[in-house]
Amino acid sequence: MLVGIGPGHEAHMTQRAREAIAEADTVIGYVTYIKLVADLVEGKEVIRKSMTEELDRAVSALEAARAGKRVALISSGDAGVYGMAGPTYEVLFQAGWQPEGDVQVEVVPGASALNSCAALVGAPLTHDFCAISLSDLLTPWPVIARRLEAAALADFVVALYNPKSGRRTRQIVEAQRLFLRHRRADTPVAVVKSAYRRRERIEFTTLQHMAECEIGMLSTVLIGNSNTFVRHGLMVTPRGYASKYDMADGGQAREGERAGRSLSTGLDGWLQQLQELHAEGHDVAALAARYRLPEDYIAATLAEPVAAEPAEPEEVSET
Repeated sequence: MLVGIGPGHEAHMTQRAREAIAEADTVIGYVTYIKLVADLVEGKEVIRKSMTEELDRAVSALEAARAGKRVALISSGDAGVYGMAGPTYEVLFQAGWQPEGDVQVEVVPGASALNSCAALVGAPLTHDFCAISLSDLLTPWPVIARRLEAAALADFVVALYNPKSGRRTRQIVEAQRLFLRHRRADTPVAVVKSAYRRRERIEFTTLQHMAECEIGMLSTVLIGNSNTFVRHGLMVTPRGYASKYDMADGGQAREGERAGRSLSTGLDGWLQQLQELHAEGHDVAALAARYRLPEDYIAATLAEPVAAEPAEPEEVSET
């Protein structure tokens, strides 16, 4: 059982995670994570491993399971988000394991750091977001840098995992440098350390001053998008309702907008606008620059006729 124990407080652990640990004969995990569930593992065989011994944890779990034991291999947060699920499946496949074989595997989900940190600071992940790890222990830095650049350009809210350690101190500075190429210096940032644990610490700052904050391996850094704001100590990313509805007038749709239909600047509206601008003499290069999209994408889109709008919406939605 690959168990995500959540952010670290028992109140935020799922019922299934508690049951899985209770059912286990053997519990395996990083020493710090074992401490977080110490009261749940009394009387069990406990195998504690160090930070860089992820593959050893997976191998130990497989060996114990093949010896007939029920094993709980624990991860903080969610086992499938920078957790033990991935390396364990790699070890299993390398050993010739198959789902119908002698060892059964269950992944028990849990709340990841981005969920727990977001809950503590407000609602920063209400719109599109992504998670990027700054750890270059297993990933080449150019790969990480390209992902940071793409996320910054695309205006994602971003959760940075593994932002800094005793030896890795420059990565957060390079991330800041890349984001400042596309984001305002006053973009809101929240740094959350040890969410829901004993030494929890929350710091609000801006992109300009992000690298100056107290950041370590137990920290998650949340970088807002171009619409994120902080008010009354809460970091919020609007979903976009104000673009479509008059929030001060009972939520009535704005002129040119209809509830249950795509935004006037959604795909259909944009395609129509694109065709009109092209007909007025704007070439593909100019349109690509205007919308910050690849020229070949603009050209392919212009080459495809705009479909007529259906009489009735295929989906009814409040958004």
